[in-house]
Amino acid sequence: MQLKQFLLLAVAAIMATGASAFDPFVVKDIRIEGLQRTEAGTIFSYMPVKVGETMTEEKAAQAIRSLYATGFFKDVSLEVDNGVLIVNVQERPSVAQIDIVGAKEFSKEDLLKGLRSIGLADGRIFDRGLLDKAEQELKRQYISRGKYSAQITTTATPLERNRVAVRFDIVEGEVAKIRQISIIGNRVFPEKELLSQFKLRTPGLLTWFSKDDQYSKQKLAADLESLRSFYLDRGFLEFNVRSTQVSISPDRESIELVVVVDEGEQYRVKEIALGGELLGREDEFRAMMRLSPGEVFSGSRLNESTKRITDRLGSLGYAFARVEAVPQADRESRQVSFTVMVEPGRRAYVRRIDIGGNARTRDEVIRREFR
Repeated sequence: MQLKQFLLLAVAAIMATGASAFDPFVVKDIRIEGLQRTEAGTIFSYMPVKVGETMTEEKAAQAIRSLYATGFFKDVSLEVDNGVLIVNVQERPSVAQIDIVGAKEFSKEDLLKGLRSIGLADGRIFDRGLLDKAEQELKRQYISRGKYSAQITTTATPLERNRVAVRFDIVEGEVAKIRQISIIGNRVFPEKELLSQFKLRTPGLLTWFSKDDQYSKQKLAADLESLRSFYLDRGFLEFNVRSTQVSISPDRESIELVVVVDEGEQYRVKEIALGGELLGREDEFRAMMRLSPGEVFSGSRLNESTKRITDRLGSLGYAFARVEAVPQADRESRQVSFTVMVEPGRRAYVRRIDIGGNARTRDEVIRREFR
């Protein structure tokens, strides 16, 4: 009867006792046992010793650490039998398929993409801890669409060849309706005027069609941006949304929104200067400005001004021109000055014009229409 000597039951045990688990020996052969899906070459690539080399306790500990670190195995042990190194492994199961049943709000492809982002996908190593993360990821996506009552049931079914089939059964429920929207902190503009900037609203005669009474994070973010633009167009440079509070009813079917704002002070334009490479067209560019000193600042009019200059430079051949307004605010006088920096860049020239898709019309006929 051959005597087998266990090289390493656990790295921790060796480190704790400080005793040598085996005597160094020359490896005559390496045998892998327990593989079902993983290629033997994967094991050999992580082994710090080859046939004909000497196996030591340090190399044994390194081999086990490396194999565990791959994440492919839930158990690894080494044995020696008359100079033959035996690597015993127990593979983790792999995900054979993922089924999603009951999803209507999202396409299956979008949900699978979200699961893939957390490591759960066909062919990946199955980790039961990932199922909880997967449920949370799916719920997060439904909450982003306002479906707070969505229920998700996960089932993992063992299959042959150490594989697992994962199934998600989804009951989407109804989208939570907005019961009330409140804005706190406004001094200059009444709440009714501010709420008119929102697409989100409480249920009304037409909301059954527009769905504007259904809450979602994306819709709220867009409405807050509209509110910010509203204030910037009226000179409130320091406007800030301090917080948004979303309260859900116990039945998860209605929502109350509270938006806390800080309006700040209204600013007027003190001075507008032009800088950068003006190409001798300073007067022309200045005439394109939609803001004048003494006027209440307007973000949209400033953007329109810089766009006009950019378009003009484009018509002159500067296809990659950059025009940016750099503000300098004076809080004491509540005035703001701007330096509009013009960077035309290099002039672009047409190298060639390619025409495709013309099956019946010749190139020459099309080209003569180009300026």
